[in-house]
Amino acid sequence: MNTIFERVSPWMDLAGRILIALIFVIAGYDKIGGYEATQAYMAATGVPGGLLPLVILTELGGGLLIIFGLFTRYAAFALGGFSILSGILFHGDSADPMQQILLLKNVAMAGGFLFLVVHGAGPISLDRQLNRR
Repeated sequence: MNTIFERVSPWMDLAGRILIALIFVIAGYDKIGGYEATQAYMAATGVPGGLLPLVILTELGGGLLIIFGLFTRYAAFALGGFSILSGILFHGDSADPMQQILLLKNVAMAGGFLFLVVHGAGPISLDRQLNRR
């Protein structure tokens, strides 16, 4: 049974990276199209709207780095921290059960990113192609 998992492991690494990063790529891209609305939402929650370019760069840029497996450990560390911070800022209302679920979703994503920080991108990655284990 282990040989099956060993054979598909490189492809599972790639699929896992795509799945964990896709939400950030889509969210970052969507923020570009809805720039003013996103700034207003951020401001309404007490987060300066001027941080939006950094948010877009983190989500879109970090997500793409994870997908391509380039600077994976650094990008995963940044996105893991971003997940925790944004979860606390935007979903920290513990009285609302839906906000609790959204916060835990962010915590779970941070956990997935910790695996990438520790283990790296895997064999199907630009990190591996560039000998950046």
